[in-house]
Amino acid sequence: MTSPPPRIPTFPPPRWAELDAVTAALAARAEQHDRDASLPHEGIEQVYRASLLTATVGARFGGPGGGLADTVRILRALGAGDPAVALIAAMTLFAHAGQARTLHWPAGVYADLLAEFGRGPTLVNALRVEPELGTPVRGGLPATTARRRADHWEVTGHKIFSTGAAALRWMLVWARTDEQPTRVGTFLVRADTPGITVRPTWDHLGLRASRSDDVHFDAVRIPLDHTASLAAPGADAGRDAPAGAWNCLGLTALYLGVARAAQEWLIGFLHERVPTALGAPLATLPRFQSAVGEIDVALSGAERLVAALAAGVDAGETGAAEQSTGAKVLGTRAAIGAVEQAVALIGNNALSNTNPLQRHLRDVLCSRIHTPQDDTVLLATGQAALRRRAAVPPLSKGQ
Repeated sequence: MTSPPPRIPTFPPPRWAELDAVTAALAARAEQHDRDASLPHEGIEQVYRASLLTATVGARFGGPGGGLADTVRILRALGAGDPAVALIAAMTLFAHAGQARTLHWPAGVYADLLAEFGRGPTLVNALRVEPELGTPVRGGLPATTARRRADHWEVTGHKIFSTGAAALRWMLVWARTDEQPTRVGTFLVRADTPGITVRPTWDHLGLRASRSDDVHFDAVRIPLDHTASLAAPGADAGRDAPAGAWNCLGLTALYLGVARAAQEWLIGFLHERVPTALGAPLATLPRFQSAVGEIDVALSGAERLVAALAAGVDAGETGAAEQSTGAKVLGTRAAIGAVEQAVALIGNNALSNTNPLQRHLRDVLCSRIHTPQDDTVLLATGQAALRRRAAVPPLSKGQ
C-alpha cells in the first residue's frame, strides 16, 4: 500500500507591517551572535513567523509568489538587523524563487519540502564551492562525485563556505557523475542523511553568525530521482539568466541594509555626543552634516538602482538582468564606502569591540566576496562596451 502524497500547505503573504519589528528584534541579538559565532536560530524562526522566509514560494505551489522586488525589500530590512540571518534566509528565498521559475526540482521531492516548510523554517542552500576548485563561476568541474548504483546515487565530496550548514534541512549539492560521459548537476540531499558531517571550520572576520562551515559527504545515499539539471559540463551555461540577477540584487540589498544600520548608529551618536569645548551636539557642525549627507546620497542612489532593476527583472524588462552585475559593483561600493566613512568620522572609538560600527564594517566587507566579483563584472562590461564601439563603422574624413 503506497503512502498518500504529502499535504501541501498554503503560505500567506509577508506580514509587511511587522518588518520593522523583525529588524529591531534581529538587531537586539546580532552583537551576541557575532561575538559567539553562533547560529541565530531564534532570528530565523522570527523571520519565518512573519511569513518572510516563504515569500518566494510560487503561486502554483500555494505561496504568495513574491518576486525579486519583494525579496530586495526583505533582505535590506533583515540586513539592517542581522546580516547573518539575512544571508541564511536569502539562500532559501533564492531556492524557492528558482523553483517557481524553472521547475527543476522533481515534483514529489519539492512537495515533501513544502509540506515540511509548512510546519516551520526549512532551510535550503546550494553547496557549490570546494577547497581545490574555489568558486565554480571561475570555471572547472567539481571534485564532488555522485556514483551511480542500481537504485540510488552515492555522493562523496567536500564543500566549503556552506552558509547556515548546521541548520540546513536540504543541501543542493553541485557534483559530477562517474558516468561516461560525465554529467554535472545538482543533487538534492536531505541534511539528516547518514554520511554527512558538518565541520565547524568557519572563523571569519565578518558574518560570523552565518556559520558557513565545511560539509563532508561520505558515500551519502540518495534516491535516483533526487537530482536537478543534470547535463553535460557547460550545457547549462547562460541558462536561467534571472538567477544571477537575484543573487546580485538580493545580496546587494542585504549589504545596503548593513550600511543603513551603520548610518543610523552614526546619526544617533552625533546627536548624543556633546563635547565640552563645543557645548552642543556634534550634529550641529557643518562638517558632520555634510558627511552624513554624502552617506545618505550614496545609499539612497544605490537603493533606488537596486529596487528599480529588481522591478525590471520581475517585469521581464530587456537588459535588467544583465545590468544587475553593474548594480552590484555600485551598490556594494556605496555600502562599504558609507561604513568606512562613518568609522573615519568617529575615529579610534569606532574600532572598539563594544562599538557596533566595527561589526558593521566587518560584515559589509563580505559583500566583495560574493560572485560575481568586481574584476569579473568590470572585465565583461568593458569587453562588451569595446565590442559595441568596434561594431560601429568608422567616421569618414570630414564628418
